[in-house]
Amino acid sequence: MVDTAKIKEHFEVIGADGVHVGIVDHVEGDRIKLTKNDAGAHHKHHHYISLGLVADIEGNKVRLSANADVAITFEEEKDGKAAM
Repeated sequence: MVDTAKIKEHFEVIGADGVHVGIVDHVEGDRIKLTKNDAGAHHKHHHYISLGLVADIEGNKVRLSANADVAITFEEEKDGKAAM
């Protein structure tokens, strides 16, 4: 089990394949809130990644258990609905 309390603001979130997914704004409940101004973001608003997708924390990077292209399909909007 990964100690998600180690996830800090500005950590990079990467997929299992090493591809950039986003930058941590902060942890909110059971989700990682990504910054909205990151070049990897689809929209100019925050997206969320479930802490359940976190596989490891490597230095200042959060590695997910899914490849970036798959993890993006799991991104959620503020209301908890999947982003499309």
